[in-house]
Amino acid sequence: MLGSISIRDFVIVDRLDLDFGSGFNVLTGETGAGKSILLDALGLLLGERASPGLIRPGAERAELAATFEFDPAGPLTSWLDDNDCADEPGLLLLRRVVDTSGRSRAAINGRPATLGQLREATEQLVNVHGQNAHLMLTRPEVQREFLDRYAAADGLAQAVAAAFRDWHGADAALRNWQASAAAWTARLLELRHDIAELEPLAGDRESLAELEAEHQRLAHAQGLIDASQAALDVISESETNASDLVAAAQIRIDDATAIDPRLGDTASALHAASAHIGEAASQLRRYLDRVEIDPDRLSEVETQLAEVQRLARKHRRRSEELPELLAALRTELEGMGGDGDAESVLRNRVDTAHREYAQHAGALRSARLEAGERLQTGVTACMQRLSLAGGRFVVALLDEVEPTAHGSERVDFLVAANAGLPPGPLARVASGGELSRIGLALSTVSAAALAAGTLVFDEVDAGIGGGVAEVVGRLLQELGTQRQVLCVTHLAQVAACARQQFRVAKAVREGVTTSHVEALSADQRVDELARMIGGMQITDTTRAHARELLATLAPGSHLQAPAGS
Repeated sequence: MLGSISIRDFVIVDRLDLDFGSGFNVLTGETGAGKSILLDALGLLLGERASPGLIRPGAERAELAATFEFDPAGPLTSWLDDNDCADEPGLLLLRRVVDTSGRSRAAINGRPATLGQLREATEQLVNVHGQNAHLMLTRPEVQREFLDRYAAADGLAQAVAAAFRDWHGADAALRNWQASAAAWTARLLELRHDIAELEPLAGDRESLAELEAEHQRLAHAQGLIDASQAALDVISESETNASDLVAAAQIRIDDATAIDPRLGDTASALHAASAHIGEAASQLRRYLDRVEIDPDRLSEVETQLAEVQRLARKHRRRSEELPELLAALRTELEGMGGDGDAESVLRNRVDTAHREYAQHAGALRSARLEAGERLQTGVTACMQRLSLAGGRFVVALLDEVEPTAHGSERVDFLVAANAGLPPGPLARVASGGELSRIGLALSTVSAAALAAGTLVFDEVDAGIGGGVAEVVGRLLQELGTQRQVLCVTHLAQVAACARQQFRVAKAVREGVTTSHVEALSADQRVDELARMIGGMQITDTTRAHARELLATLAPGSHLQAPAGS
């Protein structure tokens, strides 16, 4: 919901601060007073392009700001988080500055933003309706998206689009294979050959490391034997060895310890040394029993390592990177159909993706059919109230020649503005005024399905009057029970239905024309409605008529029509 708007030096507005309430709000005023300026300012805050001509003469820049309240549990919160614009939960602050050079700056919750981000952030907050906006209804994609929102089928539509991409991606892969089967087959053969070469030697990094360690042992076997035997001789096997010498020292110190206990630690150290020397000698004997010179195995290992180096050079990788290369080649092979028949695998993928698409597209078609029936019934009924008696609204689903990312059918809104005429496309059949009223009917019937919390209507009542004007007012009033509604109107019957009324007036001060807006009290509403009814000459009669309108149409009004009026 739009909470407030602030305008500085915009067109003919020098300074304006307005707070809006929920429900139905109207802006009224004399022709040319600038009623649409407020909506133009809102449009800039919603991401429309700006120009220097929007700046009030004599000013250096125009500044606009607005606050919106929204459901913190809605998708806008996620969007703000993703775009680093989150602030107070459920509150959105927009700001736009336009200077005389035509440059503009925008901000969302105090953070710089692009116009695209303004549009994305506000597309679920505000929908603008007017004769120009209703022309959007003539576009096929707008009609399709409108019906899908009304059917609560946005998720289905997204699933259809994703399935269509998968299907066409699989089909493109098959066609690419068919167009370059020879190259595809050659690559498959190359992958299989490379994988077969790498698998015995580069299964994992641990196997490569173990192979290199084994090579080190085999290549230095004689040196290992000589070193181990020499060490064994020194500590145990030679005529004068460490084991005997330590044992002799141990006996002497043990005897001395009996005389001087302070040698106890030394005796313990000698006992430990004797034990360690004995354990080392045992380990060396076991090692010498196992180690051997094996030139055949050494040759085999060297051959394997030479092959590893060859493969590393071939693939321009380090030897330790070969396991990762093997994994990547296996993945590529699997993506091309593995070791099976590539064409059969690709055809199966196309068939599977097509079935997925058909399933989602069928579900979307069913949702559109059901929602289309409800929508055309509701809009047709609403048209009868809007001076389009005998008119019909039809939601047609026409089969596409080829399936598309939007489904297997085209959505077409058709209308017969008068009884007895066949329905035709909105763009050709409906006039501007009729299109506005049909758009109002669509908005009213589909209000519960609209994502936006604020609906803006600019001169939606153009070309109507009398009883139809009251119907339009009632419809906007009903719409205001579900959404916040802002409407620019020149009809007293419409204005009287509003919960809150704002008057736009123009004045010349010091030779400069300015426009200002004020929220009207109950008495001020009577005067403003009287002006709208009778023109500049406000009389007791027009005031009485205004009071009667408010007493009859205004929601929760305590004004009473005077007796006999």
